Amino acid sequence: MNTPAVTTSSGARAGQPAAAPSAKTDDDAIYLSEYVDILIDYKWLVAAVTALALALGVAYALLSTPIYQSNLLVQVEDAAPDAKGFLGDASNLFDVKTPASGEIQVIRSRMVLGAAVDQTRFYIDATPRYLPILGTWLARRANGPSEPGFLGMSGYVKGKESIGVARFDVPAAQEDDEPFLITAQGEGKYTLTHEALDRPLTGIVGQPLHHALDDGAIDLLIDKLEGKPGAEFVVSRASRLRTIEDLQKRLQLGEQGRQSNVISVVLEDSDRDRLSRILNAIGDQYVQQNVERKAAEAQKTLLFLDEQLPEFKRQLEASEDAYTHFRNKNGTVAFDEEAKGVLAQTIELQTKLLEAQQKRRELVAHFADANLRVKTIDGQIAAIQKEIGGLNARVSRMPTLQQDALRLERDVRVNSGLYQSLQNNALQLRLVKEGKTGNVRLLDKAAKPKQPIKPQKPLILALALVVGLLAGVTLAIVRSRFFRGIQDPQEIEAHTGLSVYSVVPFTPEQMALDQSIAAGAKGIQLLAVTHPDNPSIEALRSLRIALQFATLEAGNNRVLITGATPGIGKSFVSGNFAAIMAHAGKRVLLIDADMRKGHLNKQFGLPRENGLSELLAGELSAQQAIRSQVLPNLDILTTGKLPTNPADMLMSESFLRLLDMVSAQYELVVIDTPPVLVASDTAAVAPYMGAVLLVARADQTQLGELNESAKRLAHGGKAVSGVIFNGIDLTRRHYGGQGYRYGGYRYATYKYNE
Repeated sequence: MNTPAVTTSSGARAGQPAAAPSAKTDDDAIYLSEYVDILIDYKWLVAAVTALALALGVAYALLSTPIYQSNLLVQVEDAAPDAKGFLGDASNLFDVKTPASGEIQVIRSRMVLGAAVDQTRFYIDATPRYLPILGTWLARRANGPSEPGFLGMSGYVKGKESIGVARFDVPAAQEDDEPFLITAQGEGKYTLTHEALDRPLTGIVGQPLHHALDDGAIDLLIDKLEGKPGAEFVVSRASRLRTIEDLQKRLQLGEQGRQSNVISVVLEDSDRDRLSRILNAIGDQYVQQNVERKAAEAQKTLLFLDEQLPEFKRQLEASEDAYTHFRNKNGTVAFDEEAKGVLAQTIELQTKLLEAQQKRRELVAHFADANLRVKTIDGQIAAIQKEIGGLNARVSRMPTLQQDALRLERDVRVNSGLYQSLQNNALQLRLVKEGKTGNVRLLDKAAKPKQPIKPQKPLILALALVVGLLAGVTLAIVRSRFFRGIQDPQEIEAHTGLSVYSVVPFTPEQMALDQSIAAGAKGIQLLAVTHPDNPSIEALRSLRIALQFATLEAGNNRVLITGATPGIGKSFVSGNFAAIMAHAGKRVLLIDADMRKGHLNKQFGLPRENGLSELLAGELSAQQAIRSQVLPNLDILTTGKLPTNPADMLMSESFLRLLDMVSAQYELVVIDTPPVLVASDTAAVAPYMGAVLLVARADQTQLGELNESAKRLAHGGKAVSGVIFNGIDLTRRHYGGQGYRYGGYRYATYKYNE
């Protein structure tokens, strides 16, 4: 017959307690397979967290309010070539050359945005009072107005209700405050309620509503109200400054391309109509202020020219009269080639000088004399004057008659050209002033968007899935690392100083036996009987060798098996270990001293009554209470009827006399007691035992529980002899399938023949 066995290899004798490692080994490293095991163990936790995150993502994607985006494009022109040719040099007098970065700040200014806010009444927010969470989602899918109210909440709507507010002015104290509530009454009537009102106000759609308050007045004009009687609408009035500042933060402005002078104005909002209105209003106000600024510049320059033209006209008339008088007196004077050249150059330089001086007067009106522009034009004037001085020196060497003729003709030509130029400029400036044109234009107006840009449902679902997986994996790892039970027997030896006598693998056959017991199956349901070749039973067989050394100096043959907490398998270990020792030829007595919840009787198909409690109470004798030969060489003493004072009974003289008696009659007495951390029973009887074994459950028992249990037993006068590590899962991946390696140990199953 083939029988599986369990072997131990580490350089230590089989069954002997292993010494705690003195130095860290390669097993201290974290292996990827361990994380795989963690994910497998907590797969339902990871799946639940992922499903929750995905559900939240779906809910957000479906229920969140859609956000739309629209934009307009503005072009800033340096100067139009055709207009330059028509207006001539006068365009330099009023052309506004501002870089796109400066125009962006103009668009963002309170001057532009404030006018747009006033034009669109952007500070008024009026919406139906939708149901919480689901209201807007239901409204987007409705075909008409809904019946107001839901689950006792009156006024809430979930349909195609709408409201239009043409005017809403409130005292400054109510701005940015709690919203007003408008309730439709039917037939075009409504009521307005607010905590600042002593009573509801009644109004009619299309007619102004005025109500005086101590600190101001409420003026309301509703031009549209669609909803069934009882439907409620929320109307709020924000302050103008706050609305402008909020709009400044939300606007996204930037130049399209590099040095393109095309500005993009982008805005996002949940209301498509309001979005397009405010953007187009911003564009209109920006273009209008640019036109007004250009017209103002032209007007300013025109006023200056209107003041200068009479003076230049007098200068022209005076120079013409002087030249006419000279010709009448001296006749026509013929110029040689040198004089003609000097005359042409002088006229050109004088014209440039006058233009430069006029330009300086314009600059001085805006800048100080130390400004770089003023200094530059001063340098140009000085250079022109120097050239004119050189020409005058050449003229001074000519004959006197020729000098006078040259000077007078120069004055006439210069004054005539300048006067004519100024007249043309004045005419052109009047055309600019009345032309209502600027150097900016709207390329694209804001259109009403059809599709929302937020929420991006595929992206949200993908992020929810990724976040859920990461959160689930992280939670699983954190829970495994910080809230898990003991996984490695070496942890017990390294952190508690207790020796591990045996490592008992988990077996599914025991689960089947537990189910049979729970179903009320009759007969013996003990793994050592039904599956004597099971690896778990083989591991318990090695325990008897360890106990031989542990009980040599104990002075008695009593072995107490307990645990820190319930549900760790101490009764499984007690029953099967007693059966194994009896099968080995020893006469064994198994006592179920857990008179709180003991159930060893179920494993052997025995009734609970007529056991230990009745024996200690003197109702039965030992011969009557002990079940003899339940298995060959194995007698059992059940708990009996569960008493109300189990601790007192175990501390009684009767129990001590019982222990002395059975120790003399049997070769081994195995006692199963309540968990140490649950009851004080175990600590009371432990000092009378030859060996005390603590059972620890893999992935369940905590190191702190073992330490506290050992401390309580030590305080009672008995040190823990060793630990039985129960329920280790050999099927986990990093255990190597058929084996489990920890520190210097390796447990593996193998087959051998009889």
